Amino acid sequence: MKPLDRAAMLEAARLTQMGRLTEATALLQQSLGGTALNATAPFQPIFGSELSNAKSDTSATRSSLSKLGLQALHCKAKLPGLEGRIIQPADIAPAAGSYLAGTFSNEAGDRSFKLYVPSYRDTARPLIVMLHGCKQSADDFAAGTRMNFAAEKRGCFVVYPEQPQAANASKCWNWFRPGDQIRDRGEPSLIAGIVRRAMKDHDIDPTRVYVAGLSAGGAAAAIMGEAYPELFAAVGVHSGLACGSAHDLPSAFSAMRGQTAAAAVNRSGATIMPTIVFHGDRDPTVHPSNGTKVVARANGGARLHIKTSLSATPNGGTCSKSVYRDAEGRSVIELWEVHGAGHAWSGGSPAGSFTDQGGPDATEEMLSFFLRHRR
Repeated sequence: MKPLDRAAMLEAARLTQMGRLTEATALLQQSLGGTALNATAPFQPIFGSELSNAKSDTSATRSSLSKLGLQALHCKAKLPGLEGRIIQPADIAPAAGSYLAGTFSNEAGDRSFKLYVPSYRDTARPLIVMLHGCKQSADDFAAGTRMNFAAEKRGCFVVYPEQPQAANASKCWNWFRPGDQIRDRGEPSLIAGIVRRAMKDHDIDPTRVYVAGLSAGGAAAAIMGEAYPELFAAVGVHSGLACGSAHDLPSAFSAMRGQTAAAAVNRSGATIMPTIVFHGDRDPTVHPSNGTKVVARANGGARLHIKTSLSATPNGGTCSKSVYRDAEGRSVIELWEVHGAGHAWSGGSPAGSFTDQGGPDATEEMLSFFLRHRR
């Protein structure tokens, strides 16, 4: 039996303070058993192999734009970002694919969206739905996460529904309003409508549709996963909150401060929604405890095997990764807690707002997690 290393002791103490005794015990046993954590080893993000023999169908895409009601964005001009930031077109999407703009309307209103169409489309391809945070735009979020670039390598479509200032002064998704937490009502109906529009217009695999978001967008993603389990195969929540965390603005602020318990779950007979969560443990905007509440809500009371490990991040910090596996050994939930990180997309690009270059690459890890799951 080898002695405990300091990294394992500190992480086990942190987990114990949070009431996560099972994970703390497993971590200590892992270290004592000879697989001690290496806090100085470089963090290796999971990265899927690049697709070869890419096929470009740009001309066909452009010729069908009039039928689809979409507009090709040639991105000749610089685009405004947060607080005067200038977003370069080259930071938003690779030139290989097409970056389109469209709108969707229903009884709840209308929303604009951007859609990245990959160059590689020999068969039905996955779709990633990305919900931006407060004060962000679709272009800003695309630039900060670089999701279009990661998606191009795997041949994935990416759609960015956009919240206008008319719907929320800070362009936040209204995740805390009861009318925007319900299937086929309010904002969920608009987001689902955009997703179905993309699926109708393009060759998208209906078993591989995923939704992710940051902050208010992360909370909205959690809502979408619960409201439309037949539509999404997995959910990604970055610095967000669990579905049902609030019912009005005061309760929203309480939830963001970590002052509310995890919302009750009623999923009789329902399967677990595969979910990956990222959260900085120094987040001053959305309390880090909300990450574990998202996990608890996604778990729904199922008995899962949990294993927590600690890795170094590119900036010399550390990140705890908890993997929740079902009885068949499948990873159905992942919780990434980035130590020392604030309210920002981990591993993101400085071209967009609310990003942290030093953490593990949330974009790559989410994509890797998503593509291991089918509905």
